[in-house]
Amino acid sequence: MINPLLGLFRSKIYIAFTLLFLLLLVGVLGFRLIADYAWVDALYMTVITITTVGYGEVGPLDANAKLFTVVLILGSVVIVGYAISIITEYILSKNSLENIKQRQMQKKIDKLENHIIICGYGRNGKQAARKLAAYKKPFVVIEKNKEVVEKVKIDNVNFIVGNANDDDVLKTAGIEKASTLISAMPDDADNLFVVLSARQLNKDLCIISRASEETSYNKLKLAGADNVILPDRIGGDHMASLVVVPDLIEFIDNLSIVGAGNINIEELAVEQLYDAQRKKTIRDLDLRQISGCTVIGFKTAEGDYIVNPEANTKLVPGSKVIVLGRPEQIEKLNSEYDIDL
Repeated sequence: MINPLLGLFRSKIYIAFTLLFLLLLVGVLGFRLIADYAWVDALYMTVITITTVGYGEVGPLDANAKLFTVVLILGSVVIVGYAISIITEYILSKNSLENIKQRQMQKKIDKLENHIIICGYGRNGKQAARKLAAYKKPFVVIEKNKEVVEKVKIDNVNFIVGNANDDDVLKTAGIEKASTLISAMPDDADNLFVVLSARQLNKDLCIISRASEETSYNKLKLAGADNVILPDRIGGDHMASLVVVPDLIEFIDNLSIVGAGNINIEELAVEQLYDAQRKKTIRDLDLRQISGCTVIGFKTAEGDYIVNPEANTKLVPGSKVIVLGRPEQIEKLNSEYDIDL
């Protein structure tokens, strides 16, 4: 989508070149018809008149031709002056235009609340952004590589050019109002510094960090990361599992959670399902009867997970249920409880 300011500049340039072309055309036809010059002479006279270089006339001019030349000179002063100003403004304002666009984006970022900050737009950062966009979750990308930022612009992502290690950059991304920070930079030392800074700036922030080395896991945890992901270990485990239990892994891979429109697994807070002050059990909720979805997991208010919970498990405030179903069943469940993904 073309930025309105950029479109305005382009339209002005098109107008300026159109006026210059029309001025040139009027001059050539005028000298050809009024002064009876040859086409080449008419073009030559038009150019030296418009540019006011001061060369002599190619032939004598009668009164009508002189009046036409006067009008052409006055018209050229206005049109050429306008064209030069527009072209100069366009050339000089390219950087200014980028600044304007960045300021507009910053205004959007300043309005965000409970959003996600992604530090680094490499392979992992891009995958995280794709998943968040699929779920329509608001997020901001911090990336210091300007070449990568150009690609971010194409993806229509809120971005900030800068080093995520800088506290001011994190504040610009709205870290005080953010709910989650994902540090996905390739260097563990950078991730460690970001985690430390982020935890100092927002005590309640959920921080997820990438780690390349297993030795960095405990350090990132001590620095304040809630979760530390080791992509290489996950990849290796996945490949080994394809050898040991291939059918099971293939089934799990087919549980699509890529986009909000075709998910098979959903996590729901009990407060979204009913008034949690009137304690119910999983049996009372009867999600199977309502939507066809099956409760396969339960997260207690203390954060403990129970796989395949009992039907008499009490749903207390702060707990969550994890359900499994076909995409249309998940959609029915969300529509039944008016849940906005």
